[in-house]
Amino acid sequence: MNLISVTSSNLRAVGYDPYSQVLRIAFRNGTYDYYGVPKNVYDGLMSASSLGKYHDRFIKNQYRFSRI
Repeated sequence: MNLISVTSSNLRAVGYDPYSQVLRIAFRNGTYDYYGVPKNVYDGLMSASSLGKYHDRFIKNQYRFSRI
């Protein structure tokens, strides 16, 4: 999965696979895969004015995840 560098105080890069609906987020302290994430949530993250706030509100504790 290709990751796109992002401008954020906590997130470093983001990747998404629309076929498996896996969202990968590289944070400053580790990289996580989130499972079953719809494309509109990924699109919202990538267009958010604050990626960290969007993650906290719409992704964190909403989807199963694992640290990779």
